[in-house]
Amino acid sequence: MKRWLVVWLALGLGASLAQGVVLRALMEDVPETRIIEALLPEFERATGIRVEFEKVQYSAMHDKLVAQFLAPENAYDFLQVDFLWAGEFPAAGWLEPLEPYVKASGFDLSVYYPSMLDLVGYYQGKLYMIPMYNYAMGLIYRKDLLERKDLKNRFQAQYKRPLVLPRTLEEYVELSLFMAKNAGVSGAAMQGQRGDPNFMEFSNYLFAAGGDYVDRNWRVTLNSPQGEKALNLYVRNIREAAPKGALNFNLDDTFRVMCQGQAFSMVTYWWMLPQLDDAKQCPKVAGKVALAPMPGGAGVNGGWGWAIPKNSRNKEAAWKFISWVESKEIVKKRALMGHAPTRKDAFQDPEVLRKYPYYRQAEAIIAKAKKVPIFAYTAEMEDVVGREISLASAGQKAVKQALQDAAKGLEGLLRKAGLLR
Repeated sequence: MKRWLVVWLALGLGASLAQGVVLRALMEDVPETRIIEALLPEFERATGIRVEFEKVQYSAMHDKLVAQFLAPENAYDFLQVDFLWAGEFPAAGWLEPLEPYVKASGFDLSVYYPSMLDLVGYYQGKLYMIPMYNYAMGLIYRKDLLERKDLKNRFQAQYKRPLVLPRTLEEYVELSLFMAKNAGVSGAAMQGQRGDPNFMEFSNYLFAAGGDYVDRNWRVTLNSPQGEKALNLYVRNIREAAPKGALNFNLDDTFRVMCQGQAFSMVTYWWMLPQLDDAKQCPKVAGKVALAPMPGGAGVNGGWGWAIPKNSRNKEAAWKFISWVESKEIVKKRALMGHAPTRKDAFQDPEVLRKYPYYRQAEAIIAKAKKVPIFAYTAEMEDVVGREISLASAGQKAVKQALQDAAKGLEGLLRKAGLLR
């Protein structure tokens, strides 16, 4: 409590001013928000500041936030920023730079994974966000199928090597095809729906194949041998090893297939493991699923960050809340309640690990996760690239042509953002 008082006074907002302050925030209506909401009375007791959440569905958030950014005074004092907006919002000048607050309060940024600060922290060298939530992607698979003796023998006879967790992208697709033909299940529950679902899923293949969307100078590198290899493997897997209808599947569809025991694997968000491992929710696979990094390389990083609007009327109090909710003590409480942390110490805490042993695998996934390009039109990029992935997957366009067209579309967005000339 003494430490918080020092921080409080350093920010120039004493206890007398704290009384009666009400902070408002727009939050996605998900379990993570409800976890934080349950802890808010602690913050009010410690500071005298009340916090109110307006909870909405994700689809409504962006437009509501933009409307407030354009107003003379923002109705929200702080907010959560999805990585898809982590370039758009600061590029438009809508977010408050946070370095002065970090310096004044002694807030420790070293506790965060560099991959998270790169994703929802810094934009063009300035700190605008503090990481709050992670949803990096990895591989969830059926360990019981890997241990089946008949499958082991058949795989050994066919491929002249043991049936084990794949080490490369090629081995993963090969194993997926094998399971589809021999295990009575689909090899991979895939989210082929055009846009965010197939873009996020394919990006794991791209990174695992050694490819990327752009280089350090924002030159497009998607249309490369690595990109072609990734898309060829993706197309083969969704056509030959995924469930019927996978071209139109979203995340919920893949979860349903995996939960019902109808697939060997899924490339997905690491936090889905506990849901699949829940005997009440998924009795057919609970105790049979495990988590691993994306075979062959880094998976896609995803997450949310805390930010303060430039036109917030309670910036100091908002920072007080962010530094409290991201403190070691509160993050640990959030983790034990089911939160997906971004601080290293939460993933390494013995009590947290006893409750969630899979955090060891999750930490490895987050530490190596790669981001897709973060710029003013990241959300539009999902649609541009996702359209071409969908056309290639459906056989309506050759892989090479789809890559060329996706690269051309991405270049157009980068030029629009002023990153290419």
